[in-house]
Amino acid sequence: MINLLQKQELILKYYREGESQRRISKQTGISRKTIRKYINQYEKRRAELLDTQEGADNRALIEAIIEAPKYTVGERPKRKLTEEMVQKIQAYLDENEEKKKRGQGKQQKKPMDIYEALRAEDFDISYSTVLRTVRSLVQQPQEAFIKAVYQPGEVCEFDWGEVKLTIGGRLQVLQMAVFTSAYGNYRWAYLFTKQVTECFQEAHALFFAHLGGVYQRMVYDNMKVAVKRFVGTEKEPTQALLQLSLYYGFAFRFCNIRSGNEKGHVERSVEVVRRKAFAFRDTFATLEEANRYLLEACQRGNHKEQTAYGGQSAVCRLAEERAYLLPSLPPFDAARTRQARVDKYATVVVDQNHYSVPDVYVGKVVLVKVYSGCVQCFYEGSQVAEHPRLTGSREWSMQLAHYLTTLKKKPGALAGSQALQQADKKLQSIYHTYYSKREKEFIELLQYLQEDGSLSEVEKSIQELSQIHPEHVSTAKIKILCAKRKETPYAPAIASEETRAIADEARRHLKQYGELLQKAEVASA
Repeated sequence: MINLLQKQELILKYYREGESQRRISKQTGISRKTIRKYINQYEKRRAELLDTQEGADNRALIEAIIEAPKYTVGERPKRKLTEEMVQKIQAYLDENEEKKKRGQGKQQKKPMDIYEALRAEDFDISYSTVLRTVRSLVQQPQEAFIKAVYQPGEVCEFDWGEVKLTIGGRLQVLQMAVFTSAYGNYRWAYLFTKQVTECFQEAHALFFAHLGGVYQRMVYDNMKVAVKRFVGTEKEPTQALLQLSLYYGFAFRFCNIRSGNEKGHVERSVEVVRRKAFAFRDTFATLEEANRYLLEACQRGNHKEQTAYGGQSAVCRLAEERAYLLPSLPPFDAARTRQARVDKYATVVVDQNHYSVPDVYVGKVVLVKVYSGCVQCFYEGSQVAEHPRLTGSREWSMQLAHYLTTLKKKPGALAGSQALQQADKKLQSIYHTYYSKREKEFIELLQYLQEDGSLSEVEKSIQELSQIHPEHVSTAKIKILCAKRKETPYAPAIASEETRAIADEARRHLKQYGELLQKAEVASA
């Protein structure tokens, strides 16, 4: 096939230089048949152009004269695709439409399924032919996109993204909450263990606190924490989203189903933030460390110049927006609340995990506030317990101090209790070193720590007593040494002759220990 330059050359040789078609063919090497075709086309269209009336639209004729030569493929018959095959494929497509109407959209046949069905019926056809035929029969129009223009402080988009990180030596799947401003592409992200209501609310509280203001409208897709249910074509928001909107004063809207492009800023941001942050590092000691690293990565990106905004960084664009943001408020109390009855193990169950409360509340109903990182329990308005939130299933978080009342009655249960196994490692060491087979005394020490003492002071007292002899370590002596170390003298309330005698005996022992310590110091000197 000749090109436009060759077409121009042979036309000019024929009309301006008067060359014959035979001579042009010898000079150019183009066949006379081809030369004759283009000369005939040129003459025909030129004659039509000259015959057009003045003012008529002759752009098509002009285009036909000056267009480059085209290779005409023509309609080639399909060698294997028969009309029967086309009808079969169409029947399967019609079946798909019927399933879609019945709500069985996920059970439709894909092109590969149609191909396999045809092959099972001994049709000699390739998968590529089936795919082309399906595409020709199902002619879906391409979607057009409308570029939006945003005003400062007007719109912010939110989405979740999944991240796999090694935290504390264990590979975990984490949920990354990502916010992106539509006006300046400012990005902020935070990691959570789950994609649940309290994490959704806390993410907003942290983001708005970071900004020092609130965007006028938030945009979401059809995530479960934001959309409660579909009512026809309308979407009913969850209580969690309504609470946030009411508290902070922002409006919100949802994207259409399967239309992530309607919040394209944040769709892109999830991928960008995940790659820019965790493609370089994916191992951290704690979740808090991972979040600090993530926020630093976001800020590095926010300080980069953006070509789309004339070289302005996202931080500069955010500075322009601050005057248009809604006023800042104290952080929202992002907790999921529920009532729970304390079971016989003095625990409440939250998301299939057990959390202990003081054993005096067994059988009572407590208010539980579930935050993204902790669980708090309240009884009649007073907080009675707090635990770090467990991320697994059927796990137990037990605090030894919650079982003192029961352990006083059943001291033998201490040694094999899960509460002791989960206690502070220092406390466990004290028990196994000095209090084995002396559970009652150890329980008294726990009571003292809960009411008045500190573990560091107790450790100092134990160290002093053990220097004399390990057998001299007792709860009574520890309490006296701790009291002596304080500015105010130790003055226990004496309720009976028996307790008075115990106190006198403790003072006598303390005096003896003081004398022994002095002698030991003189001897060592």
